[in-house]
Amino acid sequence: MARTMQRRQAARPSPDAMTLLEHLGELRRRLIISLVTFVVGGIAVYVVYNPLLDLLTTPYCNALHSLHRHMHGCPALFITAPLEGFTTRLNVCAYGGLVVALPVILYELWRFVTPGLKTNERRYALPFVISSVLLFAAGAVVAFLIYPRALQFLISSSGPHVTSIFSPATYISLLMALVLIFGIAFEFPAVLVGLELGGAITSRGLRSFRRWAILLIVIFSAVITPSSDPFSMLALAVPLLAFYEGAIVVGRVLGK
Repeated sequence: MARTMQRRQAARPSPDAMTLLEHLGELRRRLIISLVTFVVGGIAVYVVYNPLLDLLTTPYCNALHSLHRHMHGCPALFITAPLEGFTTRLNVCAYGGLVVALPVILYELWRFVTPGLKTNERRYALPFVISSVLLFAAGAVVAFLIYPRALQFLISSSGPHVTSIFSPATYISLLMALVLIFGIAFEFPAVLVGLELGGAITSRGLRSFRRWAILLIVIFSAVITPSSDPFSMLALAVPLLAFYEGAIVVGRVLGK
C-alpha cells in the first residue's frame, strides 16, 4: 500500500514542472469529482425528499403555532401551478446536493491549491477546509433556528385580518436563501484569519478599523438578509461582530 502511494506521488509531476495544459487537466479532474458528488448528493436528497420536506416546514409550523396558539396541526403549503410541486422538489435537491457536496468541493479545492503552497502554508490548508465546513454548518443551523421568528414577524406585519397561504416554492426559496447567506457569511472569520496568515492585514489594523467594521457589519446584515426582518439581521450581525473580535485575538496570538 505504501509503495503504491509512493509510486503515485513519484509519477505525479510537481506544480513547477506542470504545463498549463496539465494544470487545466488537474482542474478538470477536481471539477468532475465535485460535480459527481453534487449530482449524487442531489439524488440522495431526491430519495429522502418527503421526510426532508417535513423538516423544512417545521419553522413554518412553529411560527403559526406561536401566532395562533389555539391551532391544531400544521396547515399545508399550497401550489398554484401544475409544475410547481416538481420544480420545488428539484430546487430542494439542488440546494441539498450543494450542501452534501460542500465538504468534497472544499477538499478538492484544497488538493488543487496545496501543491503550489509552501511547506509552512500547507499545514494551514486542511484546518482551513475543516473550519470552513463547520462555520458553514453553524451558519445554516442559525438560519434554520431563526427562521420561525422571521416568519412570525412577516406574518404578523400583514395585520390580524389577513390569512397567510404560502407556496412551497416561495417558502423554501426564502429558507434556502437564508441558509446559504448565513452559511457564506459565517465564513467571515476564516477569511480574516487567512488574510492575517498571508500578511494582508494585521491584528492592529483590525483594532484600528473596529468602529467602521461595526457600522459596515450592521449595514451588511440589514441589506443581505432576504427576509428583511430584525431577528435575522441581529442573528447575523451579532455573530459577525463576535467573529471580528475573535479574529483580532487570533491575529494577536499569531503575531506572538
